[in-house]
Amino acid sequence: MELTPKEIVKELSRYIIGQDEAKKAVAVALRNRYRRRQLPAEISDEITPKNIIMKGPTGVGKTEIARRLAKLVKAPFVKVEATKFTEVGYVGRDVESMVRDLVEVAIRLVKEEKIKEVEPKAMEVAENKIVNAIYPIRKKANPDTPDNVLKEEIKEELKKGNLDKIPVEIEVEEKPKTLQLGPIGGGMNDSNIGDLFGSLMPRRRKKRKTTVGEAFKIFVNEEANKLIDKEAINSEALKRAEQDGIIFIDEIDKITSKGGKSHGPEVSREGVQRDILPIVEGSTIATKYGNIKTDFILFIAAGAFHTSKVSDLIPELQGRFPVLVDLQSLSEEDFYKILKEPDNAIIMQYSELLKVDKIHLKFTEEAIREMARIAYLENENNENLGARRLHNVMEMLLEEVSFEADGKEDKEIIVDKEFVQKNLDKALKIMNLKKYIL
Repeated sequence: MELTPKEIVKELSRYIIGQDEAKKAVAVALRNRYRRRQLPAEISDEITPKNIIMKGPTGVGKTEIARRLAKLVKAPFVKVEATKFTEVGYVGRDVESMVRDLVEVAIRLVKEEKIKEVEPKAMEVAENKIVNAIYPIRKKANPDTPDNVLKEEIKEELKKGNLDKIPVEIEVEEKPKTLQLGPIGGGMNDSNIGDLFGSLMPRRRKKRKTTVGEAFKIFVNEEANKLIDKEAINSEALKRAEQDGIIFIDEIDKITSKGGKSHGPEVSREGVQRDILPIVEGSTIATKYGNIKTDFILFIAAGAFHTSKVSDLIPELQGRFPVLVDLQSLSEEDFYKILKEPDNAIIMQYSELLKVDKIHLKFTEEAIREMARIAYLENENNENLGARRLHNVMEMLLEEVSFEADGKEDKEIIVDKEFVQKNLDKALKIMNLKKYIL
């Protein structure tokens, strides 16, 4: 059973504070995919995703919502920036490349899944290879030990990790060199030609000195690649990209045609919109793995729209993004929650980082409130960076602690309000914000 919209929102809320309207919109879009799959083919073919435009300032969670959504359902996901594309005929990236990038992501996703399925068998073969590589050396040292006993002893040591750092020489496959022939039409490129010739010619092997631990990983990877069906992977990946793919188009506000002008850069911006339009409407794109239809890919566009409006997009493109959600600027209370509540809370991240060097940070409630207040004021008085401002504050706060940490002895550091004010004092003077904490 797929996740319900409420369950999706609950999962997203583990990582993203606030922005409930945007979470609901993407949750419904995701659930509609499940609903569509339950319908007969003649009906489901008529139902296309309701694409979404997220409007809101930087750092409030637009990209994170889309990224977490894709991760939640293991869907192929790519993020592209609209500003990197230009109209056909101008210098820039072909807009179809975003779909090809999505297919590449899908290939990686499916390949990783298939490799996990065959991993136990691959590990068994790799284990035997390592045993056979070490056996002659051990046999010389223990000539009277029966072969089967000696090999079992090596296996046991290998499993315990006792041999991981021992140097060993192995034979590995040489990767075929990519032929640089330049771009070719129909989704083909120079790497395709390299793959084609590489598959026709026998793989050469070369000797390589490494450790047993590293050699084991190399052998597992080699064997797993032999066991998986590449054609099946390509077919499954194309299907998954078509049916479950999510393309996030950021900075879409930067390609709006403001004020109805029709010359200079405005022509190029509108041209990009017109190039994106057929992909969002539904078209067939050629890739090196086969053709892919874009009809059922979910497109999520985002932009700050500070100097433009969503209505500045060409009407045809607006029509293909029927769901518009506004994301709000972050409040001081939001900053407080972001610091401590999510599963990937910023305080937790920095605490874990410094634990590596035996530094144990303890944050008081007053300190967290003070950090949230400073981050909020910095955004109000300087450039508004959204939640990214918290990383800026944390770096300044812990700069000296991070520099002095050497991992030699355990230390506990209490981060209280006074610690926050003292350590941010110099930085706040520079940013002309000292008046807020005196």
